[in-house]
Amino acid sequence: MTQAERDRLIALKKAKKKLMKQCEAAEELGVSVRHVRRLLGRLKEAGDKSVIHGLKGKPSKRRIGEAIETEAVKILSADVYRGFGPTLAAEYLRKKHGIEASKETVRKWMIQGKLWRAKRERVKEVHLWRPRRSRRGELVQWDASEHDWLEGRGEKLYLISMIDDATSRLWARFVRHDSTEENMKLLWSYLEKFGRPVAFYTDKASLFQTAGKRRRDEPGVDQDPREMPPTQIDRALRELGITWIGAHSAPAKGRVERSFETAQDRLVKGMRVAGVKTIEQANRYLEQDYLVWWERERTVPPARTDDAHRPLEKSHSLAASLSHVETRQVRNDYTLRWDGKLYQIERRAVTAGLRRANVRVEQRLDGSLAVRYGERYLPIRECAVAAKPKIARPAKAVKKRRGRGPGSDWNRNFDLKKSPKIWQAIG
Repeated sequence: MTQAERDRLIALKKAKKKLMKQCEAAEELGVSVRHVRRLLGRLKEAGDKSVIHGLKGKPSKRRIGEAIETEAVKILSADVYRGFGPTLAAEYLRKKHGIEASKETVRKWMIQGKLWRAKRERVKEVHLWRPRRSRRGELVQWDASEHDWLEGRGEKLYLISMIDDATSRLWARFVRHDSTEENMKLLWSYLEKFGRPVAFYTDKASLFQTAGKRRRDEPGVDQDPREMPPTQIDRALRELGITWIGAHSAPAKGRVERSFETAQDRLVKGMRVAGVKTIEQANRYLEQDYLVWWERERTVPPARTDDAHRPLEKSHSLAASLSHVETRQVRNDYTLRWDGKLYQIERRAVTAGLRRANVRVEQRLDGSLAVRYGERYLPIRECAVAAKPKIARPAKAVKKRRGRGPGSDWNRNFDLKKSPKIWQAIG
């Protein structure tokens, strides 16, 4: 018997011996008086064991059969399910093999089958998290993760993710390089789908911030801070009216960091089961499976229903802003150089003040080149670079060698061994 069953038995025996009223026993046991009479009748028939539940010690009729349990453990023992936790294993058993079981049941099966090791719960130090932003679009965390996403089945990939701070809504894609161009492509797709957020929260990588150059013998504390030129992404965000915030540490942007931890476990295993081997297959699985699951299971409603995203206005050109931008000076012949090539501004676009003027050159993501002077784009065409004329140099005059210079034959027949002695020559 449990302690509760023993306490119930004592109260019933007191009521049976009329040491307390049935209403008092009902109040002590938390049941009705009618149920107390029913328990007293059962006590008279079955004795002390009447307070024990009749199904105690018997297997449940809803228990999953041993054959199904054996089959589940055999399935999870396959190499493709290596490293799966009970929660993810329960989902795949239900979705792919039709075995319905709770994650705790699957956990028990995996522990018995030596596929999972039970962990003792430890008391951790309480960490006070920063509260979420109240509206979606107020703050979006942005970062990239380098990991063996395909587990050696294909090329090396990076995962670039943007996660909303208020709702945990995720937007991501796989790329081959963590470059400015690839980050701009993901930013383009985000802005087209959701609009312009108020701020992006990233680390202080060279993609987002230009680091000041200092000599090793110059302590940084003794120098005044200098404003560095913006990076291409920082410039693009300024043109689009989006604030950039740099995190001082990795834990500061913990929401996107924790999303990478989940992806490195669940996403990697899901792509392993799906047999993903290329970047195209990885992005297809990411969009059609993983992000759908994330939206359903991991997102939360914001504190406020209004959206802080702002629409793209007519003055915003994603093609112009999300490009590699530099300044060039127009030559006297209305040409300019870019990437080792010479471009000619067409005659119909020549205006007063264009000669020796600074123009904005945009190398866009689609590979095209655009030149803007003020608010107007100039038509240009590539022209051949004139070859430099070769200047004929006069031939060098051959200098005549003197008698004792190299190559002279003044000592051709002279042999030191066969020559006479000095006293003989003097004599």
